[in-house]
Amino acid sequence: MGASNGHPKPMGPRTSAMLRQDIERTRAELATSVSALREEVAVAADWREWVRRHPYACVGAAFAVGMLLGSRR
Repeated sequence: MGASNGHPKPMGPRTSAMLRQDIERTRAELATSVSALREEVAVAADWREWVRRHPYACVGAAFAVGMLLGSRR
């Protein structure tokens, strides 16, 4: 595996068809990676998921914010 994308590096000069195939493969891999990243970000930013995974921390944070806002009056 000589290439950085995990595919073996061909010996000799590459033809335009080989380059196009590499570009299409890279585009497909990039689309898959972006899709997976988008899904992970959506889960990480979902407040319902945070409350489900860390209920006591969320209650504590809500209490602290309530105390902070309530003490300003």
